[in-house]
Amino acid sequence: MTVSSRSLSVSALAQLLAAFDPQIQGNATIVLDHVATLQDAGPSALTFLSNKKYRQQALNTSAGCLLVSRADAALFPLVSTTAARILCTDPYAAFATAAQWFSPKTHSKAGVHPSAVISPLASVSTHACIGPYVVIEAGAVIEDEVIVGAGSFIGSDTKIGRASILNARVSIYAECEIGSRCIVHSGAVIGADGFGFAPHKGSWIKIPQTGRVLIGEDCEIGANTTIDRGALSNTIIGNGVKLDNQVQIGHNVVIGDDCAFAGCVGIAGSATIGQRVQLGGGAIVLGHLQICDDVVISAATTVTRSINKPGFYSGIFPLDENAQWEKSAVLVRNLDKMRIEVKALRKELDLLKQRL
Repeated sequence: MTVSSRSLSVSALAQLLAAFDPQIQGNATIVLDHVATLQDAGPSALTFLSNKKYRQQALNTSAGCLLVSRADAALFPLVSTTAARILCTDPYAAFATAAQWFSPKTHSKAGVHPSAVISPLASVSTHACIGPYVVIEAGAVIEDEVIVGAGSFIGSDTKIGRASILNARVSIYAECEIGSRCIVHSGAVIGADGFGFAPHKGSWIKIPQTGRVLIGEDCEIGANTTIDRGALSNTIIGNGVKLDNQVQIGHNVVIGDDCAFAGCVGIAGSATIGQRVQLGGGAIVLGHLQICDDVVISAATTVTRSINKPGFYSGIFPLDENAQWEKSAVLVRNLDKMRIEVKALRKELDLLKQRL
């Protein structure tokens, strides 16, 4: 557990969380200096309850303050006279907001490390921080308060928006654009060629990938995630998009604002994803499909057709003991044959009915 150097009272925290309609119960003068889980929290820690499975832990927590919904707060009494609760509309989001305040901030001194290689034709703000062994090519634009971690590469004519953070070993190819306040984690590759090849007489002819990658504001790109540049048009990532680790975005994909994709999601080329779409870990979206706004896809689901109605979708073959799973798999494999047989039986049955 890392204890922050920042602290504030419960009453001050409630003011910070004004957007969540807070109501204090208990001791409002308790001083909090970090966040923790229900199980690990001590008298100076802030924690939260948003999942009913953890209500018993909430009853037994030693936290100085608990964020809780009004419905859950009615289920149990205040833990002790030395603790407090803040009733609010969304404990999880309120906790996330508070955790940002307590979290140690990244303080990097502006300047360029002597080992960095920067083209004289690049524009790098004097208020940016450029780490060791960074390479920045001609025409690149690095705006104020940008942090570029050690060993990162920024290609020609690429733009990095204000206050964005590129962690160590990020590679951004030429002519890409990343908006303000984005975070790109280590190993991410943005703007590599999409998978474009034309078949010809048993071999493949490469199709030049001449589009760009355009990423909006307030996005987060996970470690080892890859976003391919467009073939002719651009690959576009909207504002507020959150991509987990090892996500693959193919060329010419368009992703709307505020989407969230968990680890190992794969989006094939030219798919169009609406706003506020959530994809569970390992989900796959085939190429050239369209998914409308406000769709949630379960983990490991393969999307094989376009979705034009908001909702929660799943397509997972259920886990079972291996022997039973194999039997079920055989049935699935024989469904087409069974369909033909059933159709023939229905035809015979109709003929028998006509003779009676």
